[in-house]
Amino acid sequence: MSDATTMPVTLTVNGTEHRIEVEPRVTLLDALREVLGLTGTKKGCDRGECGACTVHADGRRINACMTLAVMAEGTAITTIEGLAPHPAQQAFIDNDGFQCGYCTPGQLMSAAACVAEGHTGSDAEIREWMSGNICRCGAYAQIVAAVRQTARAAEGGAQGATSSATSSATSSATSSATSSATSSATSSATSSATSSATSGATSGAARGATPHAALGGPGAGREVGLDA
Repeated sequence: MSDATTMPVTLTVNGTEHRIEVEPRVTLLDALREVLGLTGTKKGCDRGECGACTVHADGRRINACMTLAVMAEGTAITTIEGLAPHPAQQAFIDNDGFQCGYCTPGQLMSAAACVAEGHTGSDAEIREWMSGNICRCGAYAQIVAAVRQTARAAEGGAQGATSSATSSATSSATSSATSSATSSATSSATSSATSSATSGATSGAARGATPHAALGGPGAGREVGLDA
């Protein structure tokens, strides 16, 4: 139960709902680190300048140090703990996109958002849209390379999904056409066989119904079923 200095807040973080009690002045950053124990999000400048505290709110990157916890209620918050697995993580390893690692969680969150937003048309564009994240070790060239690799991986995945969907649709259409053609052929053959059998049976019955009367046999001149 909240007292005079705190208030209840419900935060949805990495898909899990948390009901906490915080003072109205508590930032999302402090709530994540001090209350929920999610220390992957780092505190750097604490005034929105370094990007170390970057998280996603409904898929949009924000500085957690500049957002009050109560403002995040009703939004889906994703921290570095909830990002994995993401191709940006492997890309940072492949390109040595970190040194001390302190800014890396924020860099990764921004990199994932940068790719999702489509701001990877050139190295200059990547640098512009990653400029809110400071790396005190100066690994900027490697970070740009990592974002570029992540964008290629995302593009390849999208193309693969499109190709798979197209192949599946083509296969389904081909199967449907084959099934339809087979059904049509079967129906035609059955109809033809039935017609032929019916015609033969009718012709045979007609021939078998008239031998005595038509050929002048013993029954000629009599009405069927009547005594002579």
